[in-house]
Amino acid sequence: MRSTDDAELYRDSWGVPHLRAGDHLGLARAQGRVTALDRAWQIEVERHRAQGSSAAFLGPEAVAWDRFARQARLDDTARRCHDALDPQTAAWVRAYVDGVNDGLAEGAARDERFARTGHGRTGEGRTGHGCTPWEPWVPLSIWIATHILFAGFATKLWRERVARALGDDAATLFATDGPGTAGSNGWLVPGGRTATGAAIIAGDPHRFIEDPGVYQQIRLACPEYDVVGLAVPGVPGLAHFGHTGSAAWAITNAMADYQDLYVEQLRPAADGDGAEALGPDGTWEPVHRHTETITVAGADPVTVEVLETARGPVIMSDAAAHTPTAQQTLSLRYPPRVRRDLGFAALPALLRARTVTDIDRALDGWAEPVNVVHAADTEGGLLHRVAGAVPQRDPANRLRPVPAWEARYAWQGWAATPAEPVRGLAVMANARGIASPLGVEFAPPHRANRIRELLSGSARWSPAAMADVHRDTHLASAEPLLALLPGLEGLSPDAERLRERLLAWDRHMEADSTDATVFSAFRTATVRRFAADPVFAGLADAPTAPEVFHPWLYLVPRVGYALEGLLTTSLLPGLDRAAHVRAALEETAAAHTADTPWSQVHRLAPWSALPDPDAEWPGLGGDHDCVNATSSVPGFTDLTARASAARYVWDLARREDSLWAVPLGADGVVGSPHHRDQLPLWARCELVPVVTDWARLTKESA
Repeated sequence: MRSTDDAELYRDSWGVPHLRAGDHLGLARAQGRVTALDRAWQIEVERHRAQGSSAAFLGPEAVAWDRFARQARLDDTARRCHDALDPQTAAWVRAYVDGVNDGLAEGAARDERFARTGHGRTGEGRTGHGCTPWEPWVPLSIWIATHILFAGFATKLWRERVARALGDDAATLFATDGPGTAGSNGWLVPGGRTATGAAIIAGDPHRFIEDPGVYQQIRLACPEYDVVGLAVPGVPGLAHFGHTGSAAWAITNAMADYQDLYVEQLRPAADGDGAEALGPDGTWEPVHRHTETITVAGADPVTVEVLETARGPVIMSDAAAHTPTAQQTLSLRYPPRVRRDLGFAALPALLRARTVTDIDRALDGWAEPVNVVHAADTEGGLLHRVAGAVPQRDPANRLRPVPAWEARYAWQGWAATPAEPVRGLAVMANARGIASPLGVEFAPPHRANRIRELLSGSARWSPAAMADVHRDTHLASAEPLLALLPGLEGLSPDAERLRERLLAWDRHMEADSTDATVFSAFRTATVRRFAADPVFAGLADAPTAPEVFHPWLYLVPRVGYALEGLLTTSLLPGLDRAAHVRAALEETAAAHTADTPWSQVHRLAPWSALPDPDAEWPGLGGDHDCVNATSSVPGFTDLTARASAARYVWDLARREDSLWAVPLGADGVVGSPHHRDQLPLWARCELVPVVTDWARLTKESA
């Protein structure tokens, strides 16, 4: 990398970039440039996904997302949020974008995927390699597109479907944190329980694993600050995980509900031009309407109608429903479009934080997404709070789509974000707790309870010992299913032996465990039999909503993730659980999967915009409700696409004793030395050191 102003680039032995510049704007520019150098393909894919233009080089499979991005007006929302930035934050973001534009051609030249897809062909208005320059708001656009599905508004489509099939009381019958896009573990161990007397913060965000990885290990240093952390490629700063030397922070998904779906009544405008929507005061309001064209590689262009009511963009209309039972026109109301604010002013403030008070003050301005935060500093300060924008409105808004024409469902200001004093250990794992007043569905308590149990076993925790917590594979959610086994009668001899084996199993989903494989096969058979029960017949049809929402709307995955609750609920008196479990046990016993290690079937299957058919991915331990949360889809597949997108341990005694790892590596270019060099360690839940001594780094030539 050639020098940008006075910026310097160093790398450690894992290829992690360490940047040093004379001021914060030069540093932001250097961060943008090194990101373009290391992650050009990734950030270009994310830029075009946010703009709804990725099908132009990825082909027809990308059309569904591009249509949603345009209908939800993601890029337009980002532009509005950028226009509302304060001048200092806008200049900082612009410096990052300038760096991206400066490095994009060089980064694209490193990656053969540009040539293979024809993306970035040279032409008017393009860079030397052909990529169009980034506009100043692109980082905000990437941020919105990355997090638009975090709050799970698509779950409201599922609840609506469940309520119609099983009655209003059953709307939350399948309550769970999956399928989803985000979850996390996080824990804060105060100094009274560590070997050094200083706090340790550790955890891991759970996301769909992507190639390249969704987090970028990086160090940012200038006279004002020196921070290590995990960046989102394409976005400046370190929003989620960072260590400034004297203070550190980390987040998990708060599971808050802050996006609403409104059922709209539309009609042609009275003057015959455009459309109108029935508003909450009983009058017909104008609807913004225009059309856009999606260019599709290898196929005809696709025309998209973009509608927006006073509530928000229309993301689903009668034409997309196709069936009388699903004909609703739905608009999406989400805070960034309403407030024109993502909270980006918090990002440079976090980099400058010296104490927990600084972090707390910075996060008062945070907006999207809504997170639970842990922070600590070298003075003994501790923080446990929620940060983000959650609207106040009728409780019904949180459950299902609500009528746009009824005033009771309008937003009424913004909810206060809770905070709690840290007394003893602080754990966040998407379960009910500090954020409970802001959400509907939370993760089962198993991960949080297990982390507390493990941490309570010592008062002398060290950073290195935290890997043992990260890798824990105890599956507490197996208990309700296994509890039914002793009561089964009339089993075949093979099923009797399988029952004994499962009851003797230690409940750990270890990579080399054959019992874990057998349990998963038994669970899969149970899920499929439950899903086939007549009680769920009204939910068995294929989804009629747009394709983007299908992961939330298929019955088998929903049963798989909610199995624990379905085994114990009183809302389904007609469901013969014992009969299904008995049949599943017999089926599993007859399949003879006894000698297959769990890691042989539970293999990583990451998402990639351009999949590599020759890639070999490791087998893993863990499962959805383990601390080592490697999520498969029970009843559908044992492969895992969602797991720890990074692991971190922040030591407040000595930052150089901190540890981290990502699923692949620091470089996004396939075949480069640091593209997948951390993968074997990550698969074993091992961590690599955070290097802070400049003398141990290698400076790249200008």
